[in-house]
Amino acid sequence: MVSITRMPKYKQIIANAPWVLDSGGFTELAIHGGWRSTAKQHADNVRRISTSSTNMRWASPQDWMCEPSMLKKTGKTVQEHQTLTINNFIELRQLAADLPIIPVLQGWVQADYHRHADQYAARGINLETEPIVGVGSVCRRQGTIEATQIFRTLADRGLSLHAFGLKMQGLKTSAGIVKSSDSMAWSYSMRKQRLTCGRLNTRTGVPIPSCANCLHAALDWHTRAVNESSDTRIEQLSFFC
Repeated sequence: MVSITRMPKYKQIIANAPWVLDSGGFTELAIHGGWRSTAKQHADNVRRISTSSTNMRWASPQDWMCEPSMLKKTGKTVQEHQTLTINNFIELRQLAADLPIIPVLQGWVQADYHRHADQYAARGINLETEPIVGVGSVCRRQGTIEATQIFRTLADRGLSLHAFGLKMQGLKTSAGIVKSSDSMAWSYSMRKQRLTCGRLNTRTGVPIPSCANCLHAALDWHTRAVNESSDTRIEQLSFFC
């Protein structure tokens, strides 16, 4: 998974593996308290990136996270964030039905997510027929029984789920339930503690100075996620790092 905020400087992207485009919503809301770009601008950006790259599977909409810190920042309620999320998705579908922009469920407690799914249905959107449905605002509770139940009960509704921001603990409890997930956890220590994987740059032959965006470190994390999981079905899970 790559944030859309990283893309403006690239004119062409040749990807050797499937990848997905994140909207950068967490940063947008956390810093600015709302979206500064319109749905039209977002659709135009997604189209530009999708036509200039290879292997892009899907893109996130301009959804509204529901963590208490986000509600404090925006001054809105969970219900308002859910309505704004649906409104944006519908507008994006109207503007760019050809683009693989996915719907996202937002909430805080389990009932919120099911209410949000019902709201999609009331607006004429059948989430059961969507190839993938994102689930947001769970990363801070991913090791809890509640988070696992959120994923499980949504999957029981027949939804193919993508879990935003699952770390190792969340993967261990939810890997057999969700279809895919993304994580920045693999590079946390590399970014915050300036650790390196100790490997050499294959082009220059010198030690890699930073592993904040290191393929080796990402693959090491992926291997550890698979090996440490007690659920063998994790091998079927797609990771987007």
